Amino acid sequence: MATDWKELRTERLSSPEARQAYEAARTAYEFGKRVRERREALGLSQSQLAKSAGTSQPAIARLEAGGTEPTLRTIANLARVLGAVWVIGADSVTAANAAARSA
Repeated sequence: MATDWKELRTERLSSPEARQAYEAARTAYEFGKRVRERREALGLSQSQLAKSAGTSQPAIARLEAGGTEPTLRTIANLARVLGAVWVIGADSVTAANAAARSA
């Protein structure tokens, strides 16, 4: 039996199912982090972002905390409102200013 957090984490992630769940949670967390960073850079509150994106403030809070996996519609709405291009890959989530990407 594991005696510390590092050993416990290694033991639990040895299961393919646990590893897959961990990666899904990590991606949701990374996406939420990027949304929060972009929202704050634009000086928007969660409520302002939610209204413009057609959702609720609690939904934005959950998303930014990594507690939910957004739908494609939500991702598209957030990209439009935040002026961002989302690149979601197997190992990372990045965001770029949409104007900078098209230049």
